[in-house]
Amino acid sequence: MSHSQRRTWPSRLPNANVMSSRAGTILTTVMAVAMAACSDGGVSRPASAAAAARAPVRVPAVDVADLDALIQSVVADKQLVGLSVGVMQDGKPVLARGYGFRSLEPREPVTASTMFPIGSVTKQFTCSAALMLAEDGRLSMRDPVAKYVPSATRAKEVSLLDLGQHVSGYRDYYPLDFVVREMQKPETADTIISRYATRSLDFDPGARWSYSNTNFLILGKAIEAASGESVGAFFAKRIFVPLGMTRTAYDRPQSDVDLARGYTSYALAPPSPALPEASGWTGAAGAIWSTPGDLLKWDLALMDGKVLKPGSYDVLTTPRTLSDGRSTGYGCGMGVQSSGSGLVLRHGGAVAGSVAQNILIPSTRSAVVVFANADFAAIDDIVTSVVAKLSPHVDAPTIAGLPALEAARGFLASLEQGTVDRTTLGDDFNALLTPDHLASDRASLAAHGRVADVRVVGTRERGGMEVAIVQFTVGTTPAQSAMYRTPDGRIQQFLINRR
Repeated sequence: MSHSQRRTWPSRLPNANVMSSRAGTILTTVMAVAMAACSDGGVSRPASAAAAARAPVRVPAVDVADLDALIQSVVADKQLVGLSVGVMQDGKPVLARGYGFRSLEPREPVTASTMFPIGSVTKQFTCSAALMLAEDGRLSMRDPVAKYVPSATRAKEVSLLDLGQHVSGYRDYYPLDFVVREMQKPETADTIISRYATRSLDFDPGARWSYSNTNFLILGKAIEAASGESVGAFFAKRIFVPLGMTRTAYDRPQSDVDLARGYTSYALAPPSPALPEASGWTGAAGAIWSTPGDLLKWDLALMDGKVLKPGSYDVLTTPRTLSDGRSTGYGCGMGVQSSGSGLVLRHGGAVAGSVAQNILIPSTRSAVVVFANADFAAIDDIVTSVVAKLSPHVDAPTIAGLPALEAARGFLASLEQGTVDRTTLGDDFNALLTPDHLASDRASLAAHGRVADVRVVGTRERGGMEVAIVQFTVGTTPAQSAMYRTPDGRIQQFLINRR
């Protein structure tokens, strides 16, 4: 639930394309992020996520067997406890599967129906619930906090939208990556709000972006006041039941046995059961439990306009502009990324012993959901690889011949043999790869081991060429290349470096 690397809304998106170079080598990031500056109302804004969703783009069908093999290899290589993954393409679920174990003692497997805590992914539900009530005329996102929590600091100056966009200035009650002593004791939302939202603000409202779970407990209080029912009851009545999310609940289901148990690790020790937060500490900020299959239903309904009206969806998915003109890259409970691979909406989540990611790609009506029941689980490889397969490569030129992955695999295989098909290479790259160069390349690769696990994790454009970011391993060494190809399909560059 916090904003650090392990517990964050989208594992904090990078702010720019990152490139470093040295003689003969180049490294690139998977995605270049260019955040568009937008306002939260009253000022003209760029094309919205809703507009992007109205113009679906086709991408090649994902290879489910390839995805499954990738996930299994990550689970084994990273020594994860358990994982549950859901993938949707063109509005249709293509994968919903569990891997590893939901419990180590007793040893019970993760199934597609195993429920995991989704942590701060809950925030998009909370913002959506508030926007639904705004559509009903029962509250306004411009209502001051004073209307619902009059004792909060500068409550007349902070709006509900400021809360959802993390620009309020209220201190976060859950910034660390473990359950501190006060969180081991049950508390009400009122008590937590009183403890953290009555302090001096960390900054003037709208001046900075700072992730704060406190914001969402206050937003939950507004939902309850406007609806006349608990947050959990409102979620169930207006979202879970209508969308058929039968394996989703607000707060841990007490009578359900198919639940993932959370694990943690200190100093590289074997996983041990994580101490959960006491009652009241997650609430409207992170209390939902679900399955990837159910969350895909939510993602599709959200993208297809079945949850919110277009204007409300725009509020959810339009980044806030701060008072100094910077864009936060964050809407209302939703991270917003715009890059060469199109618009991506995403949010991460974590509570004690678990991490989650929910990623939506409106232009292809696609989504990726990944849950892990270990707070040390490294799931970025899976998320990055799958998102790349589902994203439209809107800025890269059309390339004749083989798809990028097949071209990369073929070139790497030829390097291992010490020979290349020179008709597939550009003139300058051909000249660079002299027989001596190829012999040296072959020997260098052989010294590390065999090339394996080749994948393309993103594409972009440079100089009229497609630049495919290729990741792979050579023996046990992680490696990466930026493969440049001109529209005729010829490889103009393929320089290899560690990653």
